[in-house]
Amino acid sequence: MYAFLISVSVVALAEMGDKTQLLALLLTARFRQPLPILAAILLATTINHGISAVLGQWLTTVISPTTMVWILAVGFIAMAIWMLIPDKLDDDEADNINKWQRFGVFGATFILFFLAEIGDKTQIATVALAAQYDSILMVMIGTTVGMMIANAPAVFIGHKMAGNLPIQLIHRIGAVIFLVVGISALVKHYFI
Repeated sequence: MYAFLISVSVVALAEMGDKTQLLALLLTARFRQPLPILAAILLATTINHGISAVLGQWLTTVISPTTMVWILAVGFIAMAIWMLIPDKLDDDEADNINKWQRFGVFGATFILFFLAEIGDKTQIATVALAAQYDSILMVMIGTTVGMMIANAPAVFIGHKMAGNLPIQLIHRIGAVIFLVVGISALVKHYFI
């Protein structure tokens, strides 16, 4: 359960102001159909984070425990720093909506979200969390729920609420959580 709660918290905070949240806003403004957009985000995230969690678990079988602790600790600390750098949606990514629009609301959203998550901080966090907590299912469900917590309001409320959120504060809180998880991995390995 701890893996689930940490995964939800970390990803929900990491996703605030992230490019995929901005993409959700853009898709909502373009299509004005929240339910297919949310369903596509859920499916794309579940598949992407499921693959990422499996990768995280697999890495624990090919990398020594001590090396893995250092990779995870440094990775989480790097994620803490990355959280402090605001994301922007590139014009090319915004133009991609036109390219994928022929697949309909659900198809365009699914493709764009799946692609946007590749190499994104939430995907990398999912890999690291699955390696840290040895629970593919709880991490995948947790990170997916975290994505939905961040993106559902973006879809339903749109620009009105998003402009009022204290994104910088949310990112700082997320950075602190990543930092604590990274340091605790080292402490747990060497002192407990």
